Amino acid sequence: MVARIKNALIDCGALAYGDFTLASGKKSPYYIDIKKASTDPYVLEAVADEMARLVHMEGMRFDRIAGVVLGSIPLAVALSLRTKVPYIMVRKEKKDHGTGKLIEGTLLEGEKVLMVEDVITSAGSVAEAISTVRAAGGDVSMTVCVVNRQEGGEKRLADMGVGLRSLVTAEELLK
Repeated sequence: MVARIKNALIDCGALAYGDFTLASGKKSPYYIDIKKASTDPYVLEAVADEMARLVHMEGMRFDRIAGVVLGSIPLAVALSLRTKVPYIMVRKEKKDHGTGKLIEGTLLEGEKVLMVEDVITSAGSVAEAISTVRAAGGDVSMTVCVVNRQEGGEKRLADMGVGLRSLVTAEELLK
């Protein structure tokens, strides 16, 4: 799993070196452009395959998959297609038009929800999404991400009672 995802990310050019500012505000000498990866059908397929394999190997059971708009939506869709489990989309803020909902798709009270995320650094975005899903009645206890940058996100999620599994860690990716 690690080698397949690492090679797919590197081969599509998703791993870049330079001077970057991350969504968390931190500076980094490398950047993982998962949007570049998830718009490549071969890389997206590899990610979906490996996420589905991880879910199966760990015996995870859930009623919905949740992705945070925009970056993890392709991942949620791809995993939904692999597992045949419906997905929901979680917005960061309400739109001032249409229905104005924070969650798009069907979520019933008490349903178990698997969060999917592209890259986790501090886990700020996914933590907000988890709170949104929980406020709507969803039960979130696990997040699966493509890359765990190993910069505090795992602890933040653990403090919320949410586990974290990744397809590859920053340490593995940068070796």
